[in-house]
Amino acid sequence: MPNEILVCKNLHKKIGKKEILKDVSLTVCEGDILGFIGPNGAGKTTTIKLILGLQHISSGNVIINGYDIKENFEKAIKKVGAIVENPDLYMYLSGYDNLKLIANLYKNVTKSRIDEVVKLVGLENRIHDKVSKYSLGMRQRLGVAQAILHKPNLLILDEPTNGLDPEGIKSMRELLLKLAHEENMAILISSHNLSELESFCNKVSIIKNGVVVETSELEDVKKEFSNHCYIFEVEHLREALTLCR
Repeated sequence: MPNEILVCKNLHKKIGKKEILKDVSLTVCEGDILGFIGPNGAGKTTTIKLILGLQHISSGNVIINGYDIKENFEKAIKKVGAIVENPDLYMYLSGYDNLKLIANLYKNVTKSRIDEVVKLVGLENRIHDKVSKYSLGMRQRLGVAQAILHKPNLLILDEPTNGLDPEGIKSMRELLLKLAHEENMAILISSHNLSELESFCNKVSIIKNGVVVETSELEDVKKEFSNHCYIFEVEHLREALTLCR
């Protein structure tokens, strides 16, 4: 049975009288890429902030590598890498200098580890260029490089495909598959667009209005909806447009 790296149990989050999250539970095992899917405002980023200890949990538990973050925060968060919303990069520095700055925050991140990560994210040819000259996709890969310098076994990414062109999404897909399969990393990746994630996630958890409405293997979700047909009546056109998937 795969080792459970992240377990969220019955998470609730209230701000004043407003309940932002209601009984959110999910599990990510080693080697999993879990797509956390929902429209903007559904509660994805709030859930991620609770997992990382960036917001107070109203009730429920977050357990990472066997440690509850409310009881053993330092031990729980020790092997976690994350990008929340956007990578925090110094645009006037080179990619390599950005990595050196982050490496100083950890113990035992050597030059060889930095070089290893640069190769892993595919930035060998541009790592000494200023980040201001990077494409959005390259900046996202550099952000992932920062997040995995300390060899985490859990990687959390908040909408990393936002704004990426198809080539950027392809590069991100290849990188995350490599991390999951070769590094045996557990990955939680949020998005409002299932179609961007379906080619590399093996599980999905769908959230709507702060409630997880579906958690399944991706293949099960695709089978469930494979025979659905939708008809859209488009104004100003004589014929209806039928889309089947």
